[in-house]
Amino acid sequence: MTRRHRFVRGLFVAVPAGLLGACAFNTGTIVLLPEKGGRDTSVSVREGDREVVLAKPYAAARESPFGPYAYTASAEEVAARFGAAIEAQPGRPTEFTLYFITGEDEFTPESRQILEVVFIEIAKHPTPDIVVVGHTDGVGTDAVNDALALRRAETVRAQLIRRGVSPENIVAVGRGKREPLVPTPDGVAEPRNRRVEIVVR
Repeated sequence: MTRRHRFVRGLFVAVPAGLLGACAFNTGTIVLLPEKGGRDTSVSVREGDREVVLAKPYAAARESPFGPYAYTASAEEVAARFGAAIEAQPGRPTEFTLYFITGEDEFTPESRQILEVVFIEIAKHPTPDIVVVGHTDGVGTDAVNDALALRRAETVRAQLIRRGVSPENIVAVGRGKREPLVPTPDGVAEPRNRRVEIVVR
């Protein structure tokens, strides 16, 4: 996933704001941090006509009279300069995927076990913010899959509420077959697409 930032009037401004977790920055400096799971990321830092692309952990850019210039930071520098700001940021969201039986809003046996792990994670958050997104495979019409995806999301939401999570803290939506995890031709029954994705913040 590529994260892009713009350098404007001496400040590094994240676009969009939700991508702040990938970087540490203050007036005049930006550092690309290691991504969770080792995923590749990159940041484009611009001022006027000058652009610096940061494409590996601890790659950094600093403001100068001639535009941003690149250098390599260190974990020690990040801790010293940005430690307090990083600690103050909200924790990264935790994501889970539950799978369902064909044409049903019933969990697979393996996903029932994963649901217990979800409850453990939610318990770590005094006021959790949870998004539940239901999906289907490509079998059936859009209308049928939209309804099924929403039922799957609402099934998960109901389970969370039953275990004590406040309804106000859970948003459940259905995406039907629009966003397959595994792209397939229409009409193909792919088990990995019959899922609900849960994001816990």
